[in-house]
Amino acid sequence: MAKSILITGCSSGIGLDAALTLQKRGYKVFASARKPEDVNRLQQLGVSCYRLDLDEANSIENTVTKVLAETGGTLDALFNNGAYGQVGAVEDLPDSALRAQFETNVFGWHQLIRLVVPVMRRQGHGRIIQNSSILGVVAIPYRGAYIASKYAIEGLTDTLRLELAGSGIYVSLIEPGPINTRFRANALVKFKQYIDIKQSVHHRRYQQQLARLEKTGNSSGFTLPAKDVTAKVIAALESKHPKVRYPVTVPSFLFILLKRLLPGAWLDKLLARGM
Repeated sequence: MAKSILITGCSSGIGLDAALTLQKRGYKVFASARKPEDVNRLQQLGVSCYRLDLDEANSIENTVTKVLAETGGTLDALFNNGAYGQVGAVEDLPDSALRAQFETNVFGWHQLIRLVVPVMRRQGHGRIIQNSSILGVVAIPYRGAYIASKYAIEGLTDTLRLELAGSGIYVSLIEPGPINTRFRANALVKFKQYIDIKQSVHHRRYQQQLARLEKTGNSSGFTLPAKDVTAKVIAALESKHPKVRYPVTVPSFLFILLKRLLPGAWLDKLLARGM
């Protein structure tokens, strides 16, 4: 019998690649996306897809209910992937922007976990995979909201893993660096929506942020395609003893190592210079 997996954020990039690849690999994939047009597009590609908005509790609950109805009440895996990155200096972030960031990147994921863990406990097995970021490990300027959300995910996931020890449910974190997705385009929309760019004391640095977000193509020479993240997801799904963390890109491996080795002040200088 095919293993079942629910994936969030499948409209493009990492989620889309994971959904298509895992379906070809024989999984029963339940993809999800926020916009109805993306749901329809995925269905036309032959993937079971539901509308799931991580900002709407009813949407999350309805999707899980529909998935469990199709599987007879079981679910083998959850890949929490749907997220976005809010750009802006901490002092410029309206409370509403920070709340919105956490609603999507943390609270929606948490609700999904609370819904699927009892199912996995009853069946005696399961895999929960959380798509974090290298920015859940180190910080850079002007990404405070996103970094805070990913630090939160790292902490919640580590705690969840300890609490589920011996249950047959394995919990892993994926930690990508730069991946070729629509992440920058989506971040640009939120940057303009919430931040008063012209009036900020960070106005000049914001021009650099705008240029980076508006740039097409890869953001750096270290950028990898989404399939490299999917490969780590497959490892977390299929390894007998999955790893706690799966770094993906060179920056991910490098900065995880440097955080262990360097004094905090040295790492700060390195990260600030990189910006």
